[in-house]
Amino acid sequence: MTPNAAGIDYFTNVNIFLTSNTLFIQIYYIKNFLSFKLSLPLHNYLFGISLLNPFYNQNFSTPFMKLDILAIAVHPDDVELSCSGTLIKHIREYNHKVGIVDLTHGELGTRGTPNLRKQEATNAAAIMGIHYRKILELQDGFFENNEASLRPVIEQIRLTQPQIVITNALQDRHPDHPRACKLVADACFLSGLRRIETTYNGQTQTPWRPNQIFHSIQFYYQKPDFVVDITPYMNTKREAILAYKSQFYDQSSTEPETLITSKSFLNYIEARAAEMGSIIETEFAEGFNVSKPIEIKNLMDLVQKLSQ
Repeated sequence: MTPNAAGIDYFTNVNIFLTSNTLFIQIYYIKNFLSFKLSLPLHNYLFGISLLNPFYNQNFSTPFMKLDILAIAVHPDDVELSCSGTLIKHIREYNHKVGIVDLTHGELGTRGTPNLRKQEATNAAAIMGIHYRKILELQDGFFENNEASLRPVIEQIRLTQPQIVITNALQDRHPDHPRACKLVADACFLSGLRRIETTYNGQTQTPWRPNQIFHSIQFYYQKPDFVVDITPYMNTKREAILAYKSQFYDQSSTEPETLITSKSFLNYIEARAAEMGSIIETEFAEGFNVSKPIEIKNLMDLVQKLSQ
């Protein structure tokens, strides 16, 4: 058992994460992050169980497992870079159930291998306290917005039944990001159509359409439609990003250099968070876009924040 400082002030919960070959037990207690690993023959996806707040109280053969927020992004590490602070905040402050679906293994990345990136994604999920993570088998760089790609995403939406889906940026440097953004938005809509039939573990799934779709802001700057203060969780966000050792700055690496492997790229991520934080007069934040206006039922709900 190896302690590792994580900036936690209080005992929050115990999470168990199971992957294809590893059992993670994660304990948050008095500013320490304790973990150890055991090798077990398990399934090829990751899921988590919060022992203090039981989430998976239903049989795993059932066609759904309820989440509050589901982040769906095209590459492992997209979520960590763009919205992990927000996810961590909702887990720790609001006890929300949060999951991640990666559309691809990121196999076209210059560094690393699919298996290594899968293990790194598992490690990052444990750091964030994510309750569920699944990597789909879409083809990195070449997936299309068609039935073959939409169906597995629809299955994941119906499986987890989130109120909110967070996905890739509306526009970005990497062409996979806006293409995935459109794919996920279409899947969210189609997931609500009862005549599209899907199954999970042999059982028919129920149609489900998330209430909101939010788009993270990635490499290209975009003016945010709203901003989330992540100041208390910036250190954990950094730790989750650095779980992808193959992808980011590593002085000992002998693999080719890329834009994101430079030391300055990590500085850029922090600078972007500081820039978003300055908008709401806090230290660090993450910004999001929406593709349609958000309904406000009572204008007075905004008064307290706007008057601060």
